[in-house]
Amino acid sequence: MISRRSMLQTASCGFGFLSLQALLQQSAGASTEGTTPQLARAKRVIFLCMSGGPAQMDTFDYKPQTGNKKHPGSVFEFQQRGESGLWVSELMPETARHADRLCVINGMYCDTGNHAQSFLQLHTGEKLRKRPSMGSWISYGLGSENADLPSFVSLNAAKPSVYSSEFLPTEFAGTPIGTNGEDMSLATIRDISGNHLPAEVKRSQLDFVQSMNRDHLSDRNGDAALEGVIESMELAFRMQAAAPELLDLSNETEATLRRYRVGKKLSVGTCRPTDFGRQCLLARRLAESGVRFIEVNHGGWDQHKNHRRDLKANCETVDAPIAALLEDLAARGLLDDTLLVWGGEFGRPGLVPDDGKDETGHNSKGFTFWLAGGGVKGGHVHGRTSETGDRAVEGKVHFRDLHATILHLMGLRHDQLTYHHGGRTHRLTGPDDAKVVHELFA
Repeated sequence: MISRRSMLQTASCGFGFLSLQALLQQSAGASTEGTTPQLARAKRVIFLCMSGGPAQMDTFDYKPQTGNKKHPGSVFEFQQRGESGLWVSELMPETARHADRLCVINGMYCDTGNHAQSFLQLHTGEKLRKRPSMGSWISYGLGSENADLPSFVSLNAAKPSVYSSEFLPTEFAGTPIGTNGEDMSLATIRDISGNHLPAEVKRSQLDFVQSMNRDHLSDRNGDAALEGVIESMELAFRMQAAAPELLDLSNETEATLRRYRVGKKLSVGTCRPTDFGRQCLLARRLAESGVRFIEVNHGGWDQHKNHRRDLKANCETVDAPIAALLEDLAARGLLDDTLLVWGGEFGRPGLVPDDGKDETGHNSKGFTFWLAGGGVKGGHVHGRTSETGDRAVEGKVHFRDLHATILHLMGLRHDQLTYHHGGRTHRLTGPDDAKVVHELFA
């Protein structure tokens, strides 16, 4: 039996499939194979990616000292915040104001403590081979809410694996804005604007090029890559009107820019000057404009030495912008259907207080993510690590379970969102069992 998607991809050189994508982009409620939009709790995802391994025991997984002998644990002060009494570190005072909106997962674990492999697994579900990223899978499954913008945008990405569509059609690849270390005030969608020709002449020029592309496609038996080029060129033309204004923050108030700490570029130890506040403000604007998946990146959480100094700098960088983003999404009625995801490729072992050392390593056996909005419980903690935080012992959530849960909240079944490539069927959650963590849902 042939699926709807396969039929549209092959019939009439695949133009039925392009029509399907156009319809998906025009209607946020449209459905395709693998979706159950009547069950969707979120329309979009903002992934706050903290690459390097955030120290969970000094941010959201409080490990006080117990017994007579000191053991690895939290070396910064914690307080219970909000009506829920959620424990949050002193390093995150602004985010702590939104404690009752956070759904903290303290039982995360993954397969490896190597940065490259675990970072790849976090984004693609696969730790060794190149695969489509999570944003590309969601874009493939749901399309865009705005036909004039890409459905997936990656801000300040360090590696193409973050936004690659790999074997999925190229129109589902993420659009990168900025790379790690680039001045985000200058970062833009490259070659998106040009005033050398009037708009109607540009349209005529594109129509001529596209007619040749389609003639070429008729001889290539539904070449997915060429179809993607055709669609991408159409999107690029539409973006010329929408994207430049969207990326221009000059119409934001001074008060807003201060709340997001736009322009603040703290550089201390491993903490990198990424203008994280600008990224968060752009993420809000992209979400408002109908972008389906937005990744916001802040690197430098790999503090093997000078743990206290570097962790404090990283937290200072991201704390206020995240709080401003949560505040604005809630005030604008977007938080209910926007899922925020915070975390990195693994966590870190705890320090032993007062032992004179300020060094830590990698911990893939137990660490923390948090979610907010998008149908999850606020002020809720799921899972638990051991007394010393060395491993998850209750409510364990693997990356593939997190992926399945995110897809579920977006109205997608992880076991049905598939793509046939290289002689077999692929999915974000891979061939192993993955579970949707229903306990996180409001």
